[in-house]
Amino acid sequence: MGAKAKKALKKNMKKISASSSSQLAVPQNPKPSADFLPLGGGPARKAPVTKPLESKATVLYIGRLPHGFYETEIEGFFTQFGTVKRVRVARNKKTGKSKHFGFIQFEDPEVAEIAAGAMNDYLLLEHMLQVRVIPPEHVKPNLWKGFKCQYKPVDWVQIERKQHNKERTLEEHRKMLNKVVKRDQKRRKRIEAAGIEYQCPELVGNTQPLPKKIKFSED
Repeated sequence: MGAKAKKALKKNMKKISASSSSQLAVPQNPKPSADFLPLGGGPARKAPVTKPLESKATVLYIGRLPHGFYETEIEGFFTQFGTVKRVRVARNKKTGKSKHFGFIQFEDPEVAEIAAGAMNDYLLLEHMLQVRVIPPEHVKPNLWKGFKCQYKPVDWVQIERKQHNKERTLEEHRKMLNKVVKRDQKRRKRIEAAGIEYQCPELVGNTQPLPKKIKFSED
């Protein structure tokens, strides 16, 4: 290869390298990429930047509460996550027994989210707790009604004792004895139908006769 051919080859290599470098060069002020194009035409537009919504929920639902895990125990246990404002356990109106679910409210929404994530499906006293956050729009206004009141169950034993020992008139006493006799007769028939030989004790009661009407003579 002659000298002229070598010089021409070098010039061509320089041109090729210059063109490739210009193609790979990054522009100093690149145009921002568009997210969508308008349907009616026009320049491309960028989607508006939206900030994630902050959760304001502070109330948690707690389900599958074990026996003995009530308001005091719930507040003491969940205080490890943050400040607890109030606690309520759903109870039966007549007996005062727990319905095994309740509600708890924290001061900070972030603490409520952390507590719900940590305690959901948590094994406590052989019960898998079900904990979830309740949105503020789903919290009923009467949810915390009377949450500070300590429920006193009705003493049905004392009520029945007073009912049994109350003073009765003669007619009321006779009606009560008739009911006792009818129950005793039914019991005797069931025993005989079962083929059991048993002598039931006789009932002894105060069967006072009705007072007789006394007619006074006009003399």
